[in-house]
Amino acid sequence: MKLLTPKIIRSIIKPREAASHKGNYGHALLIAGNKGKMGSAVIAAKACLRTGNGLLTVNVPQHERMILQTAIPEAMLQMRETNDNDLEKYSAIGIGPGIGTTPYSVKILSGVIKTYPKPIVLDADALTIISNHKTLFKTITEGTIITPHPKEFDRLFGMHKDDNARRETAIKKAKEYAIVIVLKGHHTCISFNGETFMNTTGNAGLAKGGSGDALTGIITSFLAQGYNSFNAAKLGVYMHGLATDITLKKQSMESMLITDVIENLGKAFKFVLK
Repeated sequence: MKLLTPKIIRSIIKPREAASHKGNYGHALLIAGNKGKMGSAVIAAKACLRTGNGLLTVNVPQHERMILQTAIPEAMLQMRETNDNDLEKYSAIGIGPGIGTTPYSVKILSGVIKTYPKPIVLDADALTIISNHKTLFKTITEGTIITPHPKEFDRLFGMHKDDNARRETAIKKAKEYAIVIVLKGHHTCISFNGETFMNTTGNAGLAKGGSGDALTGIITSFLAQGYNSFNAAKLGVYMHGLATDITLKKQSMESMLITDVIENLGKAFKFVLK
């Protein structure tokens, strides 16, 4: 296991070209939110845009659309009820935060997994659905990124006695399914193809609702910008944690909100790219 250090991050991250335009930085699709859980969609979308994605479309229920349109005017909307199957136009897709686990949500997730030919970022309700429909694992595209917290991980792969046991399973399952597993925790670990990195940024200020939604948006953004799955996950986890450490300078771990963290992503980029 290797530590995820500033040196490694600086070897991965690509400075933004001066002579570039929005088309150079990908078109991401986030499928997130539902009645009573639109905050998940807002948080994921803000984090996605704050990490450099060129274009963002957010798939939301039609009756909830005004929340996104008002909170994030930079994002385009796709109404969930339209069942738009033209997914190949998107550079990357993130799905799960706040979508629910109803039969309709299962249908949406299954359709994305089976028809989208590129890696996907799967989190939250998407992981719960997969834990209840394990056959979906057989259709996941190689390089797909899953971001479970310990309870979600255990629902997917069985009960574990501690985090060390989970890390061992994550290494095995990431290789077995040819996916990237981001096992969230005090020291988040990113595993792929027998290799694992342990993150070195972040603090307990992230121990609040919405933190995982932001991470989904961040990783989806990097994936859409053309980073491979393993590097997108490493960058996403590191920058998410670094922005949290920067937030701690003005907030306490008790008081910080994930929206504070998102607002400090710019400072995180300046630190890494200096």
